[in-house]
Amino acid sequence: MRKSKLEIEMSSSMKYTGLLLFILYLGVLFYIVFFAWNHGSSFGPMGPGGRNYNLEPGLSIERILLYSPDSTDPIRILGGNILMFVPFGMLFPFVVSAFSKKQLSIWQIIVASALLSLFIEVNQFLFTLRVANVDDVILNSLGGMIGAVVYFIFKSRLTKDHQA
Repeated sequence: MRKSKLEIEMSSSMKYTGLLLFILYLGVLFYIVFFAWNHGSSFGPMGPGGRNYNLEPGLSIERILLYSPDSTDPIRILGGNILMFVPFGMLFPFVVSAFSKKQLSIWQIIVASALLSLFIEVNQFLFTLRVANVDDVILNSLGGMIGAVVYFIFKSRLTKDHQA
C-alpha cells in the first residue's frame, strides 16, 4: 500500500517531534537528578544527606517508608523515581523505531532504562552530594517498563486503527 504525500510528511514531522520531546525530556531529567532539590537522601538513623551510596536492594525503600517525617514523602520520593522514567519508556522506543526502523523489545527498553539510571546514579555519587542508590535503579527501571507498556499499547491501537 502506497503512502500519500501527507502521510509521509506527517510521519516525518511526528518523527522529529518525538525526537524533540525526547531531548527535552532528557534535559529536564538531567536537571532534576543533578541540579534540583535533594529529596529523599538517606532517611533513617544514618541520614539525611551527603554523598554516600546504597547497594542493598530494598534498604532505602524501607527507610523511606519507616522514617519519613510525613506520609506524602514515600509517595513523592518512591513514586517520583518511577514516574521520572515513564516518559523514557515511551519516547525511547518511538525515537529508535522512527530513525532506525528497529523495533525494541520490552526487555531492551528495561535494560536501557536501567543503564541510564545506573549512569545517573554513578554520576550523582561522583559529582553531587546525593545518594547513589540501587533502589533508584530498580524504581527507575520499573518506570521505564511502565512507559514501554504504554508505548506498546498505543502502538498496537494505532496499528489496528490504521489497518481498519
